[in-house]
Amino acid sequence: MSDTRFSLVQDRKGMVWDLMLYVPTVVALLSMVVKFWYGGDVSLAYLFSFLASFFFIAGANRILKTRLMLLPTAPIAIEIDKQVTRIIMRNGEHVGLVQDLRIYSDYSGRSFGLAGLDKLGQRLQFVFHKGQFSSIKEYQAVQENLRTS
Repeated sequence: MSDTRFSLVQDRKGMVWDLMLYVPTVVALLSMVVKFWYGGDVSLAYLFSFLASFFFIAGANRILKTRLMLLPTAPIAIEIDKQVTRIIMRNGEHVGLVQDLRIYSDYSGRSFGLAGLDKLGQRLQFVFHKGQFSSIKEYQAVQENLRTS
């Protein structure tokens, strides 16, 4: 069993911020697609349609996986032991990070990345947001426990 377990919750406030970022970006890019398509510059229309698709997919993945935790591979809990850090996924899988564990904090302190090698030597990366934790103390505690494990 684990020394410490942190359960994650949906980050609806962060989801709103992501929607406010990605929706206008995708709409602006699609409007550029229409402008270039009907303006006769088809090659630029293709470029902007690629960019719109990219931002749509990136935004949808960020919202559905890290903010709302709806996708099957979305982390729903973190278990921290001395030998292994386990990430529990929505689909029931447990991923154990056993070596080369690294924590990457952003400058604003609103999220952090966790990377490490699993038992097969495959490098895995996860992003966790402050809003996914039930309190700021829990958000700080998980980072402190990860640094000391």
